[in-house]
Amino acid sequence: MEKKPTIVVTGSQGQLGRSLKDLESEYPQYKFVFLSRSDMPIHHFELVRQFFEGIQPDYVINAAAYTAVDRAELEKELAFQVNAEAVGVMAAWCHQHGAKFLQVSTDYVFDGKGNHPYVETDPTGPQSVYGSSKLAGEQQAFQFNPDCIVVRTAWVYSPYGKNFFKTMVSLLRDKPTIHVVNDQVGTPTYGRDLAKALLDIVASGKWQPGVYHYSNEGRISWYDFAIEIQRQIGTDCAIVAIPTTAYPTPAVRPAYSVLNKKKIIDVFGVSVPDWKLSLTDCVSRYRD
Repeated sequence: MEKKPTIVVTGSQGQLGRSLKDLESEYPQYKFVFLSRSDMPIHHFELVRQFFEGIQPDYVINAAAYTAVDRAELEKELAFQVNAEAVGVMAAWCHQHGAKFLQVSTDYVFDGKGNHPYVETDPTGPQSVYGSSKLAGEQQAFQFNPDCIVVRTAWVYSPYGKNFFKTMVSLLRDKPTIHVVNDQVGTPTYGRDLAKALLDIVASGKWQPGVYHYSNEGRISWYDFAIEIQRQIGTDCAIVAIPTTAYPTPAVRPAYSVLNKKKIIDVFGVSVPDWKLSLTDCVSRYRD
């Protein structure tokens, strides 16, 4: 019997890792190996190499990252170890052993001052340590593995981990009033949709290296997102719109994060659902 290609997924306990695991049964042509941070901390470079040598993956999807955006301002060295150096180590191993490497990146690589959906060739200009570390990860990936794919995404949420959706559900149920920023504009990305897009890239059979953008369709503010979450779960909480200046954070958030998805659709034919439809699916799975 022919051996199934092996896909290693790092960061298996994170939002994206768990969303990928949910889809495992839909891709029976592959053998999956899910590695959590406790299994294999990706910034322990020699351990990473040992794991990969033992597993001999055909594909590596790096869903592990240092994502504590504000804490990264204080933990710059660790953020760069996880989001940049570790990416270079994994990308290099894949290049040396003929495995395909897929890195997940972020809208934070841009300065957030745009007013049109960002295309892959737009100039980068990260405004935070987190954004700088993720951009360095992209650069390391291509430096050590010109054959890799980088997928940038934004505003990821799911029934798992810590994210805006889960925070809002909790606050909307518990508080009489909440305040939500209305001058940061982007598009939510449902973790399950992103996971499916990544697996569809692998399954497409046409590996075209480069940078791609993926989020759901639409253009909204965090306030709009909160309003729709409330509409779908049904609560009486009052939602008050506030400017970013009223909610200062250690790290600068991009004011504009809309991504242009034309390239990833044209090359791989992936599905890009409307953000409201995806939110409905997330709400139903979260209730279950």
